[in-house]
Amino acid sequence: MMNIQQKINGINKDDLAADLNRTGYALVKGLLTAEECDRLIGDYKTESLYRKTVIMERHQYGLGEYKYFDYPLPDVIQQLRESIYPLLAPVANNWMKVLNIEKQFPEQHKELIEHCHKAGQVKPTPLILQYGQSGYNALHQDLYGDVFFPMQAVVLLSEAGSDFTGGEFVLVEQRPRAQSKAMVVNFAKGDLLVFTTNFRPVQGSRGYHRVNMRHGVSEVTSGSRYTLGVIFHDAK
Repeated sequence: MMNIQQKINGINKDDLAADLNRTGYALVKGLLTAEECDRLIGDYKTESLYRKTVIMERHQYGLGEYKYFDYPLPDVIQQLRESIYPLLAPVANNWMKVLNIEKQFPEQHKELIEHCHKAGQVKPTPLILQYGQSGYNALHQDLYGDVFFPMQAVVLLSEAGSDFTGGEFVLVEQRPRAQSKAMVVNFAKGDLLVFTTNFRPVQGSRGYHRVNMRHGVSEVTSGSRYTLGVIFHDAK
């Protein structure tokens, strides 16, 4: 656990903010060890850890399965949630400012959760996703209620190229009065990817404007792909 905190403390805040501002996503290499990833995968069948299981094809979300963790969250997930959020809150607040949105987010994650609970959003949202061969995740946004934080994170728990092939992470930027732009992000086991939940600001000739973004996973062509999703707000 201390190793995770040390790695988070070593993240360059300026580089993280610059990447998020430029592309809507930022990659942190090697945040979890292979052993930590394998432990999360190994706990996938421990039903007492989860509050809900979703079979994706039943809802036309894609092809695969995911499970929402219940409170209390596993220590590693709670630490990720609490420790990464303070790095992102200043970036999110700047986004609100340049887009003239009258909203500011608290400095600490605990305060965000308190705000969620006051709004009736009391269900934890961190989740683990599993895709087998032919599995995929359709483009979507993870909002869950009126209170939402504009960034979230995923950690790849499987090794691309050996545990699975295909299954690339995809971001689509829906630019106003223009065709959408797709971005494919390749990352390795244990890497953490932070990306925009809903929208981000883009500077144009007349100032900043809002650009909507969605994310998903392309088709897994072989093997099995596990991912940890770290969403910072809670759900109704």
